Amino acid sequence: MINPRQIAFLALRDVHKGAYADVALDKVLQKVKLQDSDRRLVTELVYGSVRRQRTLDALIDQFAKKKSHQQPANLRTILHLGLYQLCYQERIPPSAAVNTTVQLAKENGFAGLTGFVNGLLRQYIRQTEVDGKDGLAVSPSSPSSPSFASHLPLQLRENPAERLGILHSFPDWIIQVWLEQLSFTETEQLCEWMNQSPTIDLRINPLRTSIDLVEQALKSADILVKRLPHLPQALRLISNSGSIKNLPGFSEGWWVVQDSSAQLVSHLLDPQPGEVVIDACAAPGGKTTHIAELMGDKGKIWACDRTASRLRKLQENAQRLNLQSIQICTGDSRQFVQFKNTADRVLLDAPCSGLGTLHRHADARWRQTPETVQELSQLQQELLSHSSTFVKVGGVLVYATCTLHPAENEAVISQFLAASPNWEIEAPSPDSPLFAYSSPEGWCKVWPQRQNMDGFFMTRLRKTNDSE
Repeated sequence: MINPRQIAFLALRDVHKGAYADVALDKVLQKVKLQDSDRRLVTELVYGSVRRQRTLDALIDQFAKKKSHQQPANLRTILHLGLYQLCYQERIPPSAAVNTTVQLAKENGFAGLTGFVNGLLRQYIRQTEVDGKDGLAVSPSSPSSPSFASHLPLQLRENPAERLGILHSFPDWIIQVWLEQLSFTETEQLCEWMNQSPTIDLRINPLRTSIDLVEQALKSADILVKRLPHLPQALRLISNSGSIKNLPGFSEGWWVVQDSSAQLVSHLLDPQPGEVVIDACAAPGGKTTHIAELMGDKGKIWACDRTASRLRKLQENAQRLNLQSIQICTGDSRQFVQFKNTADRVLLDAPCSGLGTLHRHADARWRQTPETVQELSQLQQELLSHSSTFVKVGGVLVYATCTLHPAENEAVISQFLAASPNWEIEAPSPDSPLFAYSSPEGWCKVWPQRQNMDGFFMTRLRKTNDSE
C-alpha cells in the first residue's frame, strides 16, 4: 500500500535541498501509481507545505523548545506536513493528521522523537480549542472580521509587514512592496488570493472553432466553465477537470491553456493580418500563438528566445493549433541586429520576478529576493532598449510582466521614456478590453484581488519618429 504522505515527504525533502516544487512533485509522482484522490492529496500537501512554510515555522517556534531552523531538516519537513493538515485541511480529521505524522516520523529515522511529534501536534490542537472558546485569535485587519487565517494560534508582531508575513507566509520584503502600493486591508486580500489554488483558463482558437462549440463540448463532458469579461476567447474551468490533455478539443487544437491576464497582453498589442511581429521573449509560446490567431495566421511572427527546449514547446503548441505564420529564432534578443526597423509590432514579455503569479509557483516567494529583482530590472531595461530598435517608425511595442513590483514595471518604462524622446505611451482606447485596467499614466495593471486573475503589468508604446 503506497502512503501518499510518504510520497509528499519525499518530494518536500527534495524541495528543501533546492529542487523546484513542481519538478520534485513530478519526479515522485512518476515513480508510483496512485489513485486520483491520493494524487490530489500529495499535490495539495506538497504545494501547501511549501506555500505556508513561514507560518508553519512560526508555529514550530511557538510550540517547540528548539526553533524550526534548529530542528533536523527532515523532522522539520514532517512537522510541516502534520501542521499543514491541522491548519488548512478541514476534511482531514485532526486524529488522522496526528497519527499519520507520528507514523511518518517513525518510518523516516525519528522513532525516538515520536513522543515529541505527537506532543507538539496535540499542543497545537489544544491551543486552537482554547483560542476558539476564548476568541483570542483575531484577524490583524479587524477584530470583528476574522480573516481566513485568523483561527491560527499565532503570536503576531505589531509591524504590519511582519504581521502579514507570518500570518499569510510571505517574506517581509514582498509584503512591504505591496503595502507601498495598497492599503493594509487590500494587501491582506492580495495575500489571501495568492494562497488559493490557481484556476485554469482556456483560450479558444477561433481559427479552428468557436467559444460556443467549446463551451458546449466541455459541458457535455460534465466540465463546468464560465466566460470572462473583456476576453472574447477565454473560458475558465470551475470544476475539477482531470488531465488537461483528455479534455474535448485538445488534440484538435481548439484551445490552449492561458491565464486570462496573459490573454489581455496580445489584445493590447492588437496585431493585424499581414504584419511583421517580433515576440522578443517568446517561449513557451502562449502569447505568440495568440498573436497568430489575432492576425488570422496571416503575416510573419518571429518567436525569439534563448532557450531551445522551451521553444520546442512553442512549436508543439503551434502545430497542435495548426498555425503556420510563426518562425523560430533561437538566441538572446539583446544580441540580434537583423531585426532593426523591420517590425510593425514587438512584444516584450520580459523575464521577471513573477510576484503576480505566486499562487502558481509555490516556492517562488522563497526564491526571489530584493537583489534578484534589481538584477531583473537591469535585464528588463537592456531588453527594452534593444528590442525597441526592431520597431519601424509609427510601429508599436508592448512591454509586459507578470510581476507587481514597480522596479520592474513603472520604473523600467519611466527610465526608457526619459532616454527615448521618440517614444510615447499609447493608452488603451475606451473600446479596448484593456481600458478597464488602465491608469491615468496610460499603463495597465491587473491586481489579482480586484480582478480575480494573475497579477500583470503592461504598457503600449508607439515610436513617433526615428531618433537616428
